[in-house]
Amino acid sequence: MALKNFVEELSWRGMIHDVMPETEEHLLEQMRSAYIGFDPTADSLHIGNLVPIMMLAFFQRTGHKPVALVGGATGMIGDPSGKSSERNLLDEATLRHNQECVREQLSQFLDFSSGKENEAVMVNNYDWMKEISFLDFIRDVGKHITVNYMMAKDSVKNRIKGEETEGMSFTEFTYQLVQGYDFLHLFRNYNCTLQMGGSDQWGNITTGTELIRRIGGGKGYALTCPLITKSDGSKFGKSEGGNVWLDANRTSPYKFYQYWLNTSDEDAEKYIKIFTFLDKQTIEALVEEHRAAPHMRLLQKRLAEEVTTTVHGEIEYGNAVKASEILFGRSTSEDLKSLNASTFLDVFDGVTQAEVTAADISEGLDIVSALAERTGFLKSNGEARRALKENSISVNKEKVKDDYTLTSEDLINDQFILLQRGKKNYFIIKVV
Repeated sequence: MALKNFVEELSWRGMIHDVMPETEEHLLEQMRSAYIGFDPTADSLHIGNLVPIMMLAFFQRTGHKPVALVGGATGMIGDPSGKSSERNLLDEATLRHNQECVREQLSQFLDFSSGKENEAVMVNNYDWMKEISFLDFIRDVGKHITVNYMMAKDSVKNRIKGEETEGMSFTEFTYQLVQGYDFLHLFRNYNCTLQMGGSDQWGNITTGTELIRRIGGGKGYALTCPLITKSDGSKFGKSEGGNVWLDANRTSPYKFYQYWLNTSDEDAEKYIKIFTFLDKQTIEALVEEHRAAPHMRLLQKRLAEEVTTTVHGEIEYGNAVKASEILFGRSTSEDLKSLNASTFLDVFDGVTQAEVTAADISEGLDIVSALAERTGFLKSNGEARRALKENSISVNKEKVKDDYTLTSEDLINDQFILLQRGKKNYFIIKVV
């Protein structure tokens, strides 16, 4: 495929923090290989990893060959950049499992299997580091980088001077040498000439370019992106429940979709450039349309659609949209019953529950008892009757009268019944 200007592509998307001189020209000469490292200490990536993933994806889409490096060796050490503690050691079997999970997630963004010249490659630095003895490493690699050079890196200085830390172990201090050696290895064996990462990785990346110059007799290039923040100052990629994961078992597609849908206007304008493959003209038109009618939240909806579809597919995106609409009243009993149990509980997260037996439901449970004495949703049978008379009670989003009886026909996933008073007062009956 014809090469496109990768640096220019990242520039208008706001994805360049630092770039080594001549990198743009280097990439325009011919197809190049670039790598980014990913931490394999979990069996899923999270949306904090999406920026480097998108960098590799744009790299491939502009005609170049991406290399995704799983840090099996470096993951055992721990990167000192901006972190206050070391990571735990993982055994090889766990690392291999995590690597396969990461590959599967990356394949949603990268082409690993088309047979094209620029198809993506995944490597694990444990595969070459495990063969190198400590004596070999300090003889063949360590002697080429001075301690003064390593101490000058911000990632090292910040850890050593940090008041809240206990300093830095030798293990972590050597991290930049190990990462630098990865770049040298990939330069030699994969003709990889560019390493990319977050702006906090600049020091580690340039250590690699030094090793390529001093040992490999060649030239390596470096490019970093800004660390993504939210306009309100809170950390990008975190929700109240912690990380927002790409694995549907860790973060449901509904919650994943909601994270993007709830983005502020300011952040949505920034994120839609970084996290979607929409072209510049389409994004500019969307931004203009959104600014004319911000209450429609067009940017947030399109952002959530694009990212959720890429990560989880169109079916899960459609289910997430349907689940979202349920909260805002534009839904039916059938819509509710189409939700799986986990999505249902996600939608009504935090809603009070009460249990009744399967026998109660099979025999039929009158609505007044269901609202009051059997569940405590309403304080008394009298209050339940008044609410029913006011036509303010719904069962699974459908209004009911005081003669209504709950049966197995009302069950969502054979387990739940949703009671509602007014627009926003929900209660869940769980059948056990």
